[in-house]
Amino acid sequence: MEISFAHSERSTLGIEWEIALVEQSSGDLVNVAGEVLQSLRGPDGDAHPRITEELLLNTVELVTGVHTRVSDAVDDLQGQLAEVRAITDPLDVELMCAGTHPFAQWFDQQVTDKERYHKLIDRTQWWGRNMMIWGIHVHVGVESRDKVLPLLGGLLNYYPHLQALSASSPFWAGEHTGYASNRALMFQQLPTAGLPYQFAEWSEYEAYVDDMKVTGIVDDHTEVRWDIRPSPQWGTLEMRACDGLSSPEEIGAVAALIQCLVEYMSQRLDAGETLPTLQPWYVRENKWRAARYGLDAEIIVDAHGAEKLVTDDVRDLLVTLAPIAEQLDCVDELAQVNLILEHGASYQRQLRVAEANGGSLKAVVASLTRELRHGLGNPVP
Repeated sequence: MEISFAHSERSTLGIEWEIALVEQSSGDLVNVAGEVLQSLRGPDGDAHPRITEELLLNTVELVTGVHTRVSDAVDDLQGQLAEVRAITDPLDVELMCAGTHPFAQWFDQQVTDKERYHKLIDRTQWWGRNMMIWGIHVHVGVESRDKVLPLLGGLLNYYPHLQALSASSPFWAGEHTGYASNRALMFQQLPTAGLPYQFAEWSEYEAYVDDMKVTGIVDDHTEVRWDIRPSPQWGTLEMRACDGLSSPEEIGAVAALIQCLVEYMSQRLDAGETLPTLQPWYVRENKWRAARYGLDAEIIVDAHGAEKLVTDDVRDLLVTLAPIAEQLDCVDELAQVNLILEHGASYQRQLRVAEANGGSLKAVVASLTRELRHGLGNPVP
């Protein structure tokens, strides 16, 4: 089968941000996405073009337009967030984003009434019902189909950096899991999720999707839910590994890092270089280390097995990418990676709040909603 790859301007950007709806008084999830989306319909009854439903009725997803600058994409999301707040604030519903909710129970959540979601739950059963997780997806435009798979393989080298910086799911259903990103290990339980195969040719990817269709595993390529995947219908490479991010500063930082990495590697391909890759077993080990230890992870950085503390490699990477950030006009956003390093990733901040409040996970939810409303490191008015 042939999968065409849409035209896309190089290194353009789009972001999808999953937002949880929580009751202000209890901090627990509330299944009111249907009412929120209904209120956001236009005067002719049309659905909002950018704010959409997700698997569970405790979630809405904000989807940007196509942008060249990270700052414009973040502003786009902030505008949509304000639209949602205009509906949710009078309902005493707060907004939160993290890889998982600290204490909510999966069996209390309602699935959105849509055929594809019911089909997913019917097939995946308990694991599907447990997908009480939130993430952020970053699309970067790729101007040539021939670049997509080399860029995907190269981006896998930086998978642990992005997962560690975004890790925000240390709790699951009231338990401290011991992982920085429990979401990463939860999501890979779905049959087409997890790390991508490292194909050398586009025809191999097409053959894979064809096999999956022939055997009834997927209906089309959009149901291949890899952590990093081609999105042929948009002409993008999509990074899906990151946990949900609780503040606009973190979104800007992570999106800028991804955009700069793709452009950096694209320029290397233009120069005739072959991008270095890691063996699949090293990639898998790096994913586990970043999920387990977050910013304290020691990761494998080359095919020879050399190792380095992920925070040290992130700092070196910021220096390498500085000229690219100048070209893409995202210097300020890329510099906000240092804000995460200084304040701690979300999982670290959540653990500190719990410890300071006698283990209260309601206090953790309150801190996450404050970060989303007021930003990271900003004093609450």
